[in-house]
Amino acid sequence: VTDLQTAEEIRFPTGMGELDRVLGGGIVVGSLVLVGGDPGIGKSTLLLQVAGLVAAQGGRVLYASGEESLPQIKARGQRLGMLHDNLLAMSTSSVDEGIAALELAPPRLLVVDSVQTMSSVDAEGLPGNVNQVRAVSMALLEACRRLGVTLVLVGHVTKDGVLAGPRLLGHMV
Repeated sequence: VTDLQTAEEIRFPTGMGELDRVLGGGIVVGSLVLVGGDPGIGKSTLLLQVAGLVAAQGGRVLYASGEESLPQIKARGQRLGMLHDNLLAMSTSSVDEGIAALELAPPRLLVVDSVQTMSSVDAEGLPGNVNQVRAVSMALLEACRRLGVTLVLVGHVTKDGVLAGPRLLGHMV
């Protein structure tokens, strides 16, 4: 245990001072960050900005979206001035495709927008149901831990203001 690095030694800045402050000084390498909020509040925009800033600092980023097409992601990235050669994007609702891309060239940061739109062949039901969210979350978490990749999951919030899906997501973080 004495050989382990402290949190300060294994954090990297997002490039957004306020977000780094909320995260305790930056993102911990290999951690899971859950971002939730009301629809349309700007979760995807914020995370695309973070992805672009991390990419500009030299870290490869994979932005996997089950919500938007590649042209939509590119248009928003252009509008924000966040496109970079280190920022890769994919539009998929298959966690298996996402993990395959992750394993091909492990990035520093993986953003999955959103966990409720992804599905796994290992679980029954439609994307967003309890079985699917659990299977997708665990598959992504295990792959990222194995590869040393930091994972950011976007989770939808219900009308009542609680994170949609099983409490598993909150407990995993």
